[in-house]
Amino acid sequence: MDNKQDLTPGDISRIIEMAWEDRTPFEAIEFQFGLKENDVRALMRRHMKASSFRMWRKRVGGRVTKHLKKRSDGISRFKAPGQK
Repeated sequence: MDNKQDLTPGDISRIIEMAWEDRTPFEAIEFQFGLKENDVRALMRRHMKASSFRMWRKRVGGRVTKHLKKRSDGISRFKAPGQK
């Protein structure tokens, strides 16, 4: 999806679900929905209660698995196009 405005309620629900998953990197969300990390953060802020958003941000802040560049090479669940 190129346009963030084209997100359906189902897409938004799936993005939130993927963002909460510890092992789903932001790059997977970007590949599937075209949203960069900052876009995901803004979407989460808009569609979650403030306390839930703060809890998510605290949780995500310490996860190296949310960023492909920080992951160990042994984890290969998601590979962005062009990534080895």
